Amino acid sequence: MGVPWIGAFPLVFRGVAMRLGERLVRAGLVTEDDVQRALGLQQQAGGRLGSIFIRMGALSEDALLVVLHEQLGLPVLDGAGMPVPSTAYAFMSGLPLRLGWLLDNNVVLWEEAGRVHVLAKDPNDSRIGDLLGYTFGDRELVRYLARAQDVDTLVDQVRRESAVSDLFRDDRQTLKSLIEEAPVVELVNNLLAQAVDSGASDIHVEPEETRFTVRMRVDGVLHTRMVQPYERYPAIGSRIKLIAGLDIAEKRLPQDGRITLRLSGKDMDIRVSTAPGVFGESIVMRLLPKNRGALSLGSLGFESDHIELLRQWLAFPNGIVLVTGPTGSGKSTTLYSALEEMRDGSNKIITVEDPVEYQVPGVTQIQAHAEIGYTFARALRAILRQDPDTIMIGEIRDLDTAQIAIQSALTGHLVLSTLHTNDAVSAFTRLIDMGLEPFLVAASVRGVQAQRLVRKLCGHCAVRDEAPALPAAWQAMGRRVAEGDWKRACGCAHCHQTGYRGRMGIYELVPLSASLQQLVNRQAPLQEMKALIKGQGHRGLLEDGLIKASKGLTSIEEVMRVACVEQEF
Repeated sequence: MGVPWIGAFPLVFRGVAMRLGERLVRAGLVTEDDVQRALGLQQQAGGRLGSIFIRMGALSEDALLVVLHEQLGLPVLDGAGMPVPSTAYAFMSGLPLRLGWLLDNNVVLWEEAGRVHVLAKDPNDSRIGDLLGYTFGDRELVRYLARAQDVDTLVDQVRRESAVSDLFRDDRQTLKSLIEEAPVVELVNNLLAQAVDSGASDIHVEPEETRFTVRMRVDGVLHTRMVQPYERYPAIGSRIKLIAGLDIAEKRLPQDGRITLRLSGKDMDIRVSTAPGVFGESIVMRLLPKNRGALSLGSLGFESDHIELLRQWLAFPNGIVLVTGPTGSGKSTTLYSALEEMRDGSNKIITVEDPVEYQVPGVTQIQAHAEIGYTFARALRAILRQDPDTIMIGEIRDLDTAQIAIQSALTGHLVLSTLHTNDAVSAFTRLIDMGLEPFLVAASVRGVQAQRLVRKLCGHCAVRDEAPALPAAWQAMGRRVAEGDWKRACGCAHCHQTGYRGRMGIYELVPLSASLQQLVNRQAPLQEMKALIKGQGHRGLLEDGLIKASKGLTSIEEVMRVACVEQEF
């Protein structure tokens, strides 16, 4: 920490030159002859005595800094302790002092914890002391020492921040005039409306060298919706950033924002993310309807036996129920539907999410903010004092969260959460790999559900198809579904010529039987656990998908695209 300094430089520092020479002589770092020679050079050409000693080769800069630190009581900053250049520039540019004069005199200022911090190449320059004393009055100033090269580097970095800011200021004025023009506003509005009307979950705006492309993710697959000349991209991209509350001038760092608006009769919450690329910022917008309406488990694609088993899990007074799958596989939607099933007014349900995607009436939903230290684990510790019956955790990401989830399950709470694993069985090894004891996992987990999303065949254009020729390894499964109502995708105006409209889930549900508990306890290999589950008659993702394909709900090609075949056999 620096030494507090009120007002101008203390008068005791004004006669530092001779005292510095005397101190160096007493420390045995220079000789009397060195001092007399340095003073002579200073009288002829001026300059700081310490710098003259260094130029003479009589003293190293590090040794000088040690002596100055002892003499002036000022801390020494190294490269790692330097302020962020953009932070210093932001503070200095808002002062009544001329930024150029400060930098020309090798002075950098920044503000931290209500105090002004000062780094100057010459800590004894009375002009700087008088000027800062006049500018800041009685505000507390903290001064530092540093190597000359480190000061020069910081000054250059702040100069670059100033130059870039000037360029952005000019660009900002130009962009502001462009992004308020009617054609730009209309184009962005039309893009958003088109995305909502087509049921898109995401909009991707991707600049390239000579053009930019707009793609929309519909039913999990990206489709190109627009290709425009690159010249139109700056205005379009800046318009999106403006309505998302982002800094249109900042193009070097990622930014996150949100847009709340009503489109096509729907209240939408749009999460906006930017990332700097070679040809400009990639912009991705995630569309989340605020009032989606309740989804039943049946509407998600669950077979009747799976619904019955899942409802058994949700009726447990304690334990953990896990939903697994990759990003975008519908895990959150499944959990929200489960909460809809459970909320009957007789139990207290609290969720911890990041972000809160949908609002569920009768459920207390808490937003985690890891960037300010309000993590899943910290939020969970708080809600355990809120007398919950059921806790929903958006995702178990780390050991801390996993431990609290286990403790909650073992002390009388039902915990619902998600994990990123490829299949249901891998959830057990994932929790153990996080650092949980196997016996705790076996004792607390009630069931694990793995899932994927497959596209549903368009009801307007799907055509009947012959039963597929299943490989020999699937014959047992094939005998159960070969006589089904098989259909294939065709394509029409209703489905934008894709042959598919909407999505549904394919599922694998694994209850924790006594025999499976034993395998988890002794950390048996995955293949051994999978063999046990298959022997118990639980169908996997592929089998569940084939059943849906045999009903004409999706195509065999779509099931094969999504299901993890190599994990089934």
